[in-house]
Amino acid sequence: MGKGEREEAAVDAGRVHGIFVGPVAEGPMTSVGAVRAVAGRGLEGDRYFQHAGSFSETPGTGREVTLIESEALEAARRDHGVELGPGATRRNIVTSGVALNDLVGREFTVGEVRLRGVRLCEPCAHMARLAGAEGAVRALVHRGGLRADVIRGGTIRTGDPIEVSARSETDQSVPDGAPGESRSSLIL
Repeated sequence: MGKGEREEAAVDAGRVHGIFVGPVAEGPMTSVGAVRAVAGRGLEGDRYFQHAGSFSETPGTGREVTLIESEALEAARRDHGVELGPGATRRNIVTSGVALNDLVGREFTVGEVRLRGVRLCEPCAHMARLAGAEGAVRALVHRGGLRADVIRGGTIRTGDPIEVSARSETDQSVPDGAPGESRSSLIL
């Protein structure tokens, strides 16, 4: 394998900036320094792990882990005047230095945990209402984060590296608006 190929095989694309779990639907998100990820279930201590989230009964995938870029939160403030704290978007993992939109249909690691990006996590009126942030939906359209499933479990810690693998035969594109998802929740 040549030098360029090796670098593409696993690129340190970013870091975990913060971790949040919400034990109760519509309840406050709690910042934690580390969380255990379980394949096929999600993050221990989070409402979706217990199948108790607001959308747990809605068909569709990608409710195990949600991620958002810290850069998107900064852009919301800078470009739209919308202040959103790191847990306000109700996403589980706040990242820095990685383009999450590029990870749809791809596998990547967060610390020792392997995830598969399933689809974008577009902002919705429900999130904006719970965040109490007028304009949050418009500020985060197409940069509201990523929904992912846990492929291999383990512990995720604040500061962990995020590494993206080279595209493999198992990587696949996942269409926007997975079955059971409604675009009507996107209010501009």
